[in-house]
Amino acid sequence: TRTPEPWTTAGRLPAGSAVIYRHFGAPDAETTAKRLRTVTAGAGVRLLIGLDADLAEAVGADGVHLPERARDQAPALRRRRPDWRITAADHGEAPGPTEGIDALILSPIFATNSPSPSRTALGAEGLAEAVRRSALPIYGLGGIDAANVGALVGTGACGIAGVEAFSRAFGG
Repeated sequence: TRTPEPWTTAGRLPAGSAVIYRHFGAPDAETTAKRLRTVTAGAGVRLLIGLDADLAEAVGADGVHLPERARDQAPALRRRRPDWRITAADHGEAPGPTEGIDALILSPIFATNSPSPSRTALGAEGLAEAVRRSALPIYGLGGIDAANVGALVGTGACGIAGVEAFSRAFGG
């Protein structure tokens, strides 16, 4: 609902970016995923499907993104598809399993309008601490926009992720 035309945003992202399509059981999930795959493949953008390896395989996605509660699925997914990129959510609360995971997406960094359960923002310092503790690359997510992204310089994060900031910047 926050990105009603995700293919529009995806098609405007720079090559080397990635899109995570979290369909949450939408009836048109396969149609949207196929459209995203067509757009992302043409733009040099990776497509990861949220918690749905079957859909990821069906549309030729580049991998999957696992919610924190499903991180334990990563080793089996890695064995099934060693070529996939596997990312997982992290909320900075308790260390979770990391086997089979390529990178973590840590949130929320700043206050956010996400419909997810409210959690305390970690801030740039919390992001930096998580990066220091982690053996995996970490992307920051949550409330990141043009006004505060500069505060993340020097945290060691390998990149940023977003929903509303990218939708506003790239449409969709």
